[in-house]
Amino acid sequence: MSGHNIGIVGATGAVGLKILKVLDERLKEIKSIRLFASERSAGQKIAFRGRDIVVEDLANSSFKGLDVVFFSAGTEVSVKYCPKAVEAGAVVIDNTNAHRMNPDVPLVVPEANFHALKNHKGLIANPNCSTIQMIVALAPIHRINPIRRIVVATYQSVSGTGLEAIDILKRQSEAMLAGKEIPTGVYPHPIAFNLIPQIDVLLDSGLYREEEKMVRETCKILESDIRVCPTTVRVPVMYCHSESVNIELTRPMQLAEVRDILSKAEDVVLVDDPAKSVYPTPLACEDKDEVFVGRLRVDPSVDNGFNMWIVADNLRRGAATNAVKIYTEMVKHGLL
Repeated sequence: MSGHNIGIVGATGAVGLKILKVLDERLKEIKSIRLFASERSAGQKIAFRGRDIVVEDLANSSFKGLDVVFFSAGTEVSVKYCPKAVEAGAVVIDNTNAHRMNPDVPLVVPEANFHALKNHKGLIANPNCSTIQMIVALAPIHRINPIRRIVVATYQSVSGTGLEAIDILKRQSEAMLAGKEIPTGVYPHPIAFNLIPQIDVLLDSGLYREEEKMVRETCKILESDIRVCPTTVRVPVMYCHSESVNIELTRPMQLAEVRDILSKAEDVVLVDDPAKSVYPTPLACEDKDEVFVGRLRVDPSVDNGFNMWIVADNLRRGAATNAVKIYTEMVKHGLL
């Protein structure tokens, strides 16, 4: 039988379920598939291609016989179990922050730095969701005219936090509309009808960790010392992250040339006719694999500057699709 033996750690979470869906859509042949989660979720049954797969307790399972394992169960789980999966002979594609900045671990967006996969040692890191969609849009420009500086403000959906965040947004919204007491949970402030300029913990640098991820990951993926100034904001949207991105290029470039580069870029879709209110929105981009770009314009306040609006589904393009694409590209080029 063709295909590989595949495992998913964190299979009952939002990203794990999306990885399973993307695998089903993109892979014709799968030799076998095993699903892992915590003891609390073990025993659940998840339907896949006409049969139910029983979720295994990660702590009491083995990775023996698996060819590739996708991890999306949190940093602590990846720190503990990714090395065990590699030791068992699997290639690991990790969707957490555990190994991204390890110099021996490739951090990969296939459209931008596929070459980094060639020297992998069994462990590959999937970048942060907000970094992925920005890199997909900016890498083709950077190849032609190196980017010197990026200023980005993100508008990140609650699904980036997980299923419990989707639930709290629904419950808080219902309570506010009904004039009832607002339930608390997940975030330090109510997220319903609100904006929270905090994602993850505050660091000594003054950045929240989500912002630091965008700075460090962008430089590693593009192999450049690009200056990145991010502000990451959680917004009351279920799915899809949006980003207002300002770039400063090394050399002058016409807007038409930037537009042409993006129109031909892999997995980028230009949705850009602002006079007719045509631009990407989260609702329009939900459950899609591409990165959508609009509001493309010259920034007159800085030399060689441009602005753009970037939207992508954070669970698909920003996590599951990128991870599965790493796998399929490795198979295509004989790296797995």
